[in-house]
Amino acid sequence: MERKIYADNASTTYVSSEVLNEMLPCFNTIYGNPSSLHSFGRDSAAIVDRARDRIAKAINAERSNEIYFTSGGTEANNWAIRGLAYGNRSKGNHIITSQIEHDSVLESCKQLEQEGFEVTYLPVDKNGLVSITDLIHHIKPSTILVSIMAVNNEIGTIQNIKTISNIVHENGVIFHTDAVQAIGALKMDVRDMEIDVMSMSSHKIYGPKGVGALYIKNGIKISPIMHGGSQERNKRGGTQNAPAIAGFGKAIEIAVRDLVVNQQKLKAIRSYFLDKVMEKIPYVILNGHPQQKIQGTINLSFEMVEGESLIMLLDLAGIAVSRGSACSAGSTKPSHVLKAIGLGNEVAQSSIRFSFGKSITKEEVDYIIEKLAECVEKLRGISPLTKAGRGKKE
Repeated sequence: MERKIYADNASTTYVSSEVLNEMLPCFNTIYGNPSSLHSFGRDSAAIVDRARDRIAKAINAERSNEIYFTSGGTEANNWAIRGLAYGNRSKGNHIITSQIEHDSVLESCKQLEQEGFEVTYLPVDKNGLVSITDLIHHIKPSTILVSIMAVNNEIGTIQNIKTISNIVHENGVIFHTDAVQAIGALKMDVRDMEIDVMSMSSHKIYGPKGVGALYIKNGIKISPIMHGGSQERNKRGGTQNAPAIAGFGKAIEIAVRDLVVNQQKLKAIRSYFLDKVMEKIPYVILNGHPQQKIQGTINLSFEMVEGESLIMLLDLAGIAVSRGSACSAGSTKPSHVLKAIGLGNEVAQSSIRFSFGKSITKEEVDYIIEKLAECVEKLRGISPLTKAGRGKKE
């Protein structure tokens, strides 16, 4: 029997049985349009409202009307960056973000630059952390928005969000964070962390694909970018995807409920995996912050190995991993995140992201380590990058 192990949970997760059970009635029993006035519509609207309440509670939003549903994290980030820029243009035109943000943030910023906005892309240190000093230095009277992700999707580094938000607010600026990789891995309390706007996605926390949300603190001025009907309090047109929204609400409720247990397990798995890999495979570099990181994501560079070839060999062995963001799959360019933390092209191209889920077992991890060692040795044996005496156990 062919063995298949999934270690790409940062790209997407499976839909858990609890979430699926929550969604099923929405397909053929409670199927009305949530915007319709009749009883079928009201029943469906009640499901959407329940999910909104669950998400608000999970992130400690003051009110559930601060939660707006989107088609996913990419739309949420686009809306946050562009909507906040358009909505506050009368106050200034300067935006600050970091060099390691998700492409949905970076590409939105590039689009705004074409429209006359000024964008500062803050560098990060070798561990992927934004410098607080740099941030303070670049805030100016025309700054209207600072957007810094909570957790990097490729290397797992956790930013100092509360410190950053304090500085941003001291200067009277709006703060947005992309928390797509943080939900389920960290406690995200928007009031304690003083977050104004926050992007979320369902399919990273064992919910369905195609649904996300944007938390917008009441009083924050933001322009809609999806025009149409009056859904989402006239801010985001389009029929609400009630089945997916129901699943998202249940998924985030479970993620918060099980956060401590899941993270304890992943911490043990991470430690075991790293110890064994470093013991069995020479010339491996751990990317990201050694302590200030989420537990499930591990980014490793295997010197003298081409990353894409390693992914293909592992796939043949039944192991699914990735080089980084699925949104950048197919690109031949080195990861912008790995370049930003100072890796050269050769080392960046040798990097693999392992992202473990809550169902991973020690037996599966042992199999990954075994096959990883075999694949790396095989590729180094034929690699023109291999130097005499390197890439082999001494």
